[in-house]
Amino acid sequence: MTHGKVTLVGGGPGDWDLLTIRGLRALEAADVILTDHLGPAAELGEFLDTSGTVLIDVSKLPYGKQVAQERINELIIDNALAGRAVVRLKGGDPYVFGRGFEELQACAAAGLECEVVPGVTSAVSVPAAAGVPVTQRGVTHSFTVVSGHLPPGHEKSLVDWTALARAGGTIVVIMGVRNARAITDALVGGGLAGDTPAAVIQDGHTRRQRAFVATLAGLADTMEREAVGSPAVYVIGEVAGLASA
Repeated sequence: MTHGKVTLVGGGPGDWDLLTIRGLRALEAADVILTDHLGPAAELGEFLDTSGTVLIDVSKLPYGKQVAQERINELIIDNALAGRAVVRLKGGDPYVFGRGFEELQACAAAGLECEVVPGVTSAVSVPAAAGVPVTQRGVTHSFTVVSGHLPPGHEKSLVDWTALARAGGTIVVIMGVRNARAITDALVGGGLAGDTPAAVIQDGHTRRQRAFVATLAGLADTMEREAVGSPAVYVIGEVAGLASA
């Protein structure tokens, strides 16, 4: 039996038309699509004829429903070994906190061909949706994208928050809603001024998008007051003061 092909597709941050053309073509040719909850997963039926396609929900909701990565790998491999064209549709870009490389490694170990189709990452595009450029000439020449899934001080955290506070560029935090207060406190404690502009954008590039501007010291209060939930991206740095929110 001829093995099927696996394609990891970055679905972008929200609206389906932020998919790349290559990603859309892979979806159109798929026999099986394994979807996340982010990106255009909920809209598949609106822009694809999915009548002959098997859709499998493998969402990993923050602090909620979880499908183990091992199970996702298993579903990808089993379907491809059965000769099916498999698309793993991921929010954003497969290689930006998306565990896409782990899936590629699993495919390689199983002897399967695997193509990676880049996607528009929420780390840059979601701030832009609220009028925040992560870089701006004369304002900042660098930006850092950091996962806020683990709070500062956590034994498994790989982030040096003190160094980040002193780096001088824009800080973009994804997956950091629950730990916003701990993160902002750590940055202030590391020397970043509390009046540094900040902005938070929830559900960027969707009809549910909401955005709020604040300061670093007041960001957590703003997020609590406005009941900001996941998925959300927050931006800390002088560029956040340019927000049109």
